[in-house]
Amino acid sequence: MELKQINDHCFYFKGAVNIGYIKSEEEGILIDAGLDDSAIKKVLKQLDEKNWPLTHLFITHAHADHFGGAAYLKKKRSVKVYAPELESAIINYPKLEPIYLQNGNNPYKQLRNKFVEGKPVLIDQTCSDGSFKIGSIDVTLHNVSGHSYHMLALQMNDVLYAADSYFDEKTLNKHNIPYIIDGLETINTLEKLLTIDVKGAVPGHGDYEENFKSTVEKNIKYHQTVEEELLKIISREESTPIEKVIAEFCKHCGVKIENLTSWALYRTAVSAYIKKVVEDGQVEMTFEDNYLSLKRM
Repeated sequence: MELKQINDHCFYFKGAVNIGYIKSEEEGILIDAGLDDSAIKKVLKQLDEKNWPLTHLFITHAHADHFGGAAYLKKKRSVKVYAPELESAIINYPKLEPIYLQNGNNPYKQLRNKFVEGKPVLIDQTCSDGSFKIGSIDVTLHNVSGHSYHMLALQMNDVLYAADSYFDEKTLNKHNIPYIIDGLETINTLEKLLTIDVKGAVPGHGDYEENFKSTVEKNIKYHQTVEEELLKIISREESTPIEKVIAEFCKHCGVKIENLTSWALYRTAVSAYIKKVVEDGQVEMTFEDNYLSLKRM
């Protein structure tokens, strides 16, 4: 984790998953806690070497790669933990994530891994969008749902810690089909980011950018392309079972699913795009021989 400075008060630890840091004279706020104990240990080591304060943790959303190190942090340091409403329920009871990824079933043990199920953390205070005070530090929280249910980006003056509201180009191309839970909310969030007046932004994955809005626009185009390619898979002539649509679309995008975690994540992501094209009237849902099926309008 490499510490990078943005201005006198705003920093971030650059890694596979970024961890933000805001510093005042006596208070320090971490934004997210990384995937596991090893990630947060690297952060704590650097803060201790500089004798910088750490008093609060803000978790942007309830995905394990963003809160997996929080339990260790809370055990080792006296920090107050904040998280968005609804997301906090999953952080308190992280088994909920493999449950919802497996259609509400009690999950297979193979799905209960650190990439899906973080360690539970008791949230001290839940929050929603708007002006907010963390300790004595004034911030603005923005609802950026779409990748997760009630994800919040944190704005400190003219710097936006954007969480996973958008991805850098490398991350987009790495996964082919970005992980989202709602296609329409994802687009609405990206369009909202274009209106936020800040100097620059730190995404959950990637580098701080002052010209981040050009990356956001590329995200919008990428999602639109994914949707257009999905519609090519769905037939106008006959209904196709939704599971077959998901499998065929993954194959079309060069995705080869070989484990239960990948299956659960890609299935959820493709279903999010399907939800959008159903709700905007491009596709209809039918039931054929007890299969939930799809057909182009």
